[in-house]
Amino acid sequence: MSAKRTFILSWIGALIWLPLISQTSIKTVIAERGDGIYSILRKQGMNPVRHYGHFVDLNQDNLRDSMHLYEGREYFIPPVPVDTVPIEESIIKKSTEIKTVSNILNDDIFGKDYASTEIKSTKLQGAIYYLISGHGGPDPGAIEKYEDKIIAEDEYAYDITLRLAKELISHGAKTYIIIRDSNDGIRDQRVLEIDRDEVAYPNEEIPLNQLLRLKQRVDIVNKLYKENAGKYQRLIVTHVDSRSRGQNIDVFFYHHENSKNGKRLAESIHETFLKKYQLYQPNRNYEGTFADRSGLYLVKNTLPAMAYIEIGNIKNKKDQKRILDPDNRQALAKWISEGVLLDFDNRN
Repeated sequence: MSAKRTFILSWIGALIWLPLISQTSIKTVIAERGDGIYSILRKQGMNPVRHYGHFVDLNQDNLRDSMHLYEGREYFIPPVPVDTVPIEESIIKKSTEIKTVSNILNDDIFGKDYASTEIKSTKLQGAIYYLISGHGGPDPGAIEKYEDKIIAEDEYAYDITLRLAKELISHGAKTYIIIRDSNDGIRDQRVLEIDRDEVAYPNEEIPLNQLLRLKQRVDIVNKLYKENAGKYQRLIVTHVDSRSRGQNIDVFFYHHENSKNGKRLAESIHETFLKKYQLYQPNRNYEGTFADRSGLYLVKNTLPAMAYIEIGNIKNKKDQKRILDPDNRQALAKWISEGVLLDFDNRN
């Protein structure tokens, strides 16, 4: 190709892209005391769930533990393209098209601001996940006093479960959210208001009796499992533990002792957490484990291969930071989903 022709093509390319770059240039902001990724995006008038991943990608070398901002540091804000001429619209559509899909079970289950989910890949196409958040309905689970308010296990386990569901859907998975609250959705507050209106899929009242509650969940999952016979199916159960206030624990995982696939799922998520801690907190030992716990009712009686996750001690001040901060809850969901992807990649 002649030098003259090369110059002409380069000049044309510059003309096409120049307006696009100028109208979507990346701006920066300084993180103030108390800022998190969610709050800093909201200050820019942006949907934090939609732009969270892009923000992390842009600033990954300037984040503590892959999720926290440093006060006083400068951060890139994801660009939001504005209307452009037709030729640029075509380029944007082909190169940055965003596809959305509503939750397959209930368009509103994630809340009005989070009803649509950006499709990132089809890596989990054909996979089915049953997600159970601990307790709910008449049973709040573990509770603790925080700043003169009561916080409850079921609200935080549910919020993380919704965030996890969106992550799995974004990679093409089909999800069944077994414990459901029609008016909570994903919430970004630190203190999540306690209510008792959760139901079991599709819309069953949750019994007061503990054994009946557990049996209800087992029956629902096993019925769906049989209906989806022959498909790739997994169960993930999320709880918040309650121990002595002085006991700081890491996230840990259970599986059934006789389930090879359940062990691999729990191990894959555990391996992901271990690598994240080694990367972002190299001077801290990660003590979370994965182990068989076949005596637990849900572990013992459900049919799909499963991982049972405890995400922290609700009574411990350090663990409360993991639970109360919405950025941390999002990171937990993201890390669990990465472990799920690893497990799916290694399936037989």
